Amino acid sequence: MLKKRVYPEWIPLWRQRDFLKLWVGETISSIGSRITREGLPLTAVIVLGATPLQMGILAATGGASVLVFSLWAGIVVDRVRRRPVMIAADLGRAVLLGCIPVLALLHVLSIAHLIGIAAGTGVLTVLFDVAYQSYLPSLVEAAELFEGNRLLSISSSTAEILGPSLTGVLVQLITAPFAILLDALSFLVSAISVAVIRKPEPPAHAQAHEGLTHEMLGGMKTILEHPLLRALFFRSITAFLAMGLGLFSFYVLYLIRVLHLTPAELGIAIALGGAGSLAGGLLSTRIAARFPMKISFFVSALTIGSLQFLTPLGSVFPRFALLLVCLHQFFGDFAWTIYYVNETTLQQRVAPPQLLGRVNAAIQLASRGMLPIGAVAGGFLGGRIGITNTLWIGAVGILFSTLWLLPFLRSNVRPEG
Repeated sequence: MLKKRVYPEWIPLWRQRDFLKLWVGETISSIGSRITREGLPLTAVIVLGATPLQMGILAATGGASVLVFSLWAGIVVDRVRRRPVMIAADLGRAVLLGCIPVLALLHVLSIAHLIGIAAGTGVLTVLFDVAYQSYLPSLVEAAELFEGNRLLSISSSTAEILGPSLTGVLVQLITAPFAILLDALSFLVSAISVAVIRKPEPPAHAQAHEGLTHEMLGGMKTILEHPLLRALFFRSITAFLAMGLGLFSFYVLYLIRVLHLTPAELGIAIALGGAGSLAGGLLSTRIAARFPMKISFFVSALTIGSLQFLTPLGSVFPRFALLLVCLHQFFGDFAWTIYYVNETTLQQRVAPPQLLGRVNAAIQLASRGMLPIGAVAGGFLGGRIGITNTLWIGAVGILFSTLWLLPFLRSNVRPEG
């Protein structure tokens, strides 16, 4: 007599079909996005011969999208079901990026086209990111949020490793505009992956009749009234302003001109950052099982701040510059991944469901939206006191941003709910 097979009640999240569809789609589109991140400036430089001013405008466009649109994205995501928003954002990005190789074939591609497409895809990316962070709690159980965010962080880390190297090969083989076509196709795959998810999404929460301004600031009000969300918000503002001040503005310039690293050494350092991020994603579950969330969360933030000093320290010890930069890249990105997984899980757990989109949007504004502001200040300071001194100031700012998280040490929040 055959013994009946007994299946365990708990199935690993990566084996749950609906989450797997989201995960696969996000992984593919993340790799494609890294191709476009490198491919757009390469198209501007190699194909169109862009000036430094045009390159600066192109680089600033993505950050400007976060500043201008993030709070509006929160309203949209809280008013309607989130899955259709994600599908529409993916399809929109596929169409916009698909225009680049078409315009190149017609010999009419211009810098204005690239800037306009970068602005449009930037807006849609903000919309998608806010929607998917708000959608995940309706796709998985509360106890699975940490694992879901961990697996999605692995997708991002894998893309960070594969994307830049793939871009170089593709640009060599099929030119930069046609490399971007692969990103357009990746968004199409992502849209299909999200569309075939079978688990029904709960209806959108009924919205009170409020003025647009009041509704837009609803997420901000929730953040300021909640001690843990408030700590995350102000930590993000301080850290990303300081990051924009130094690393976002001068990182490559500093490594090449001040530390005299070769392009190959620069590539090794950046690849180590991706490897560190991947290691953080793979090990975050073990770390969460061994240490309370508040300890791993605070220590990861403190580690991020402390490691910022390694890069400007390379100018003091030029013989060890490459080693210091590589240590910063690997262990810094390792700690960032641990921090990000915990931060996203915390937001999803403590924010009211009807305001989750606006809370996520406000946190995005406080993080990615601060980078271009910090970059402008960094450009001014760099011209006055030098690149290295500006990097030191930025490192101090990132370290001191950790002080905002001290209230978190007194909390009892756990990632598994």
